[in-house]
Amino acid sequence: MASFTASSVSFSCISFSKQNQVSNLRKASLPLSGKGFSSHKLPAFRFRVACAAKPETVTKVVEIVKKQLALPADRDVTGDSKFATLGADSLDTVEIVMGLEEEFGISVEEESAQSIATVQDAADLIEKLLEKN
Repeated sequence: MASFTASSVSFSCISFSKQNQVSNLRKASLPLSGKGFSSHKLPAFRFRVACAAKPETVTKVVEIVKKQLALPADRDVTGDSKFATLGADSLDTVEIVMGLEEEFGISVEEESAQSIATVQDAADLIEKLLEKN
């Protein structure tokens, strides 16, 4: 269980169209007052708190994943797409990581590579590695 101290929490929801263009951006703030965070009713959708990668990074990752997995051009692949759901096995995932390393000029540690399950995971890791360089 994680704990933190803050007066409010903000969430941003970004939707992408099939052409990977930002189509919907929503931001919401939730004040944290009273006895605790659990006293607030949250919307009935799943969200993830993370520093999301730039849309252009996600777009490049989508292109590489589609190429490595030989997916049809009209196949809908988004940041939330899981490699396993797209038909990738462990060897495919290694090849995707190699393609990402080549495209972005980065080196992904084996431990980090094993934590990549979605397109967004890959894009976030890329941005983190590029930031270090």
